[in-house]
Amino acid sequence: MVPMSTKPSEQLLVRAFGTTLLAAAVVNIIVGGGIFALPGRLAATLGSAAPYAFLFGALLMIPVVLCFAAAGSRATETGGPYSYGVAAFGRFAGFNFGALAWISNVAGCAGVAAALVDQVARIWPTVGTSVGRSAFLITLFLIFAGLNLRGVTLGARAIGFLAAAKLTPLVLLIVLGIWFVDPSQLRVVAWPAWDQWGQAMVLVLFAYAGIETALVPTGEVRNPAKSVPRAALVAILFVIVLYLGLQITAQGVLGNSLAGDKTPIASTAGALWSPGFTLLLIGAGVSMLGYLHGNILGNSRLLYALGRDGALPAALGRVHPQTRVPHVAVLVHAAIALVLALNGEFATLALVSGGAVGVLYLLICIASWQLQRTQSRGVEAPLTLAGGPLIPLLGIVAMLVILVSLSQSEWLAIAVALGLSQLVYLISTRLPRALI
Repeated sequence: MVPMSTKPSEQLLVRAFGTTLLAAAVVNIIVGGGIFALPGRLAATLGSAAPYAFLFGALLMIPVVLCFAAAGSRATETGGPYSYGVAAFGRFAGFNFGALAWISNVAGCAGVAAALVDQVARIWPTVGTSVGRSAFLITLFLIFAGLNLRGVTLGARAIGFLAAAKLTPLVLLIVLGIWFVDPSQLRVVAWPAWDQWGQAMVLVLFAYAGIETALVPTGEVRNPAKSVPRAALVAILFVIVLYLGLQITAQGVLGNSLAGDKTPIASTAGALWSPGFTLLLIGAGVSMLGYLHGNILGNSRLLYALGRDGALPAALGRVHPQTRVPHVAVLVHAAIALVLALNGEFATLALVSGGAVGVLYLLICIASWQLQRTQSRGVEAPLTLAGGPLIPLLGIVAMLVILVSLSQSEWLAIAVALGLSQLVYLISTRLPRALI
C-alpha cells in the first residue's frame, strides 16, 4: 500500500528531530510522572513481588515496540498511530487508531499533572488546597502551551534538556542505592492473585506507554525510515533497565513502608540521605514537566493530522505561517488535558489511559503485519520483522492478557470517549469543510 501523500501543511513543518533527539523524546515521554508514583502503588498491590511486574511488562512490551518500529518505518507522515492505521486499513480505521492514542494520552497528560500537584504539595502545602491546585494547574498548562507555540526547534531542544535533567538523579539513585538494598525485602513469600496481577499490569502498561506519542511528529523527523526504529528500540531497552532498577532499589531500601507511598522515589532517596527527599521531589517535578511538554508536543500533532485529513474540524489542521506550529491543535489538546486534570486524580486517569493504550497497541500489532505484508512502496529500507506474523501475534496476545483485567468502569470510560470521538468524526466528515 502506498503511504499517504504529503499534504501542503505537512511541507511547512520543520524536520528538527534526528535519531538521538527522537530517542530522547521517547524516553522523555515514557519516563514521565508515572514512575515517581507507581512503585508505591505496585507494592501495595503485589507486595514483594512488585519488581516482577516491570519484568513481565517488559516481556509484553518488546514485541509491541518492534511492531511500532516496523510500522513507523513505513508510514512516515505526521500522525503516528493514526498514520499507521490509515496506511494499513484506510481512513476510518486510522481515525480510530488516532482516537485511541489521543484518549490514552490526554488522560495520561492529565494524570501526570495531577500527580505533579501531589509532589509539589509535599514541599508547598498551599498547592494541595482546592484553590492552590487549580491555580497551579492552570499556570502549568499555560506555560507549556506557550512553549509549544513558540516552535518545534525550541521544543525539541527543551525535550533533550529535560530528558537529561530527569534521568541523571534517577540513574544516580540506582547506582548508589543498590548498595543499600536489603535482599530480604525482595523475597516473595506468597504470590499475588490473578486479579491483583491484572490491575498491576495495566498500571505497568501505563508506565511503559508513551512511544505512540513520541512518534506522532514523524513529519518533523529527519529520515524517519531509519530514525524511528533505532530511536524506539534504544529508548525502550533503556527504560526497562531503569524501571526495574528503581523498583528494586525502592523496595530493597524501604521494605513494607513502600506500599501506598505517594512519593516512593523521593522517600527512597530520603532514606539514604536526608536532603535526598527534597532533591528527588524536585527531580520528580522536572520529570513530570518534561512529560507534559512532550505530551502536548506529540498529541497536538495527532490532532493536527486528524484535522489535516478531514477526520476532525479543519481548524486543527492549520499550521501557523510564522512559527510553523499547529497552533490550534496545541491549544485544544492543552485545554482538554487541563479540564481532566482539574477534575481527576492520578490512579483513575492512569487506569483509563493504560486501558485505552492497550487496545491501541493491539491494533498497532495488527497494522504492522499488514504493512509488512503489503510492503508499502515509496519508503527506503523499511524495517522488516523476522518470523513473519510471529512478533505481531506475540504483541496481540500480550495486550489481550492485560486487557482482560480491565474493570467495567474502565471499559465504560474508554467506550464513552470513543463514542464521542465517533460523533465528532461523523460531523467533521459530513459537513462542508468551510463550516468547521
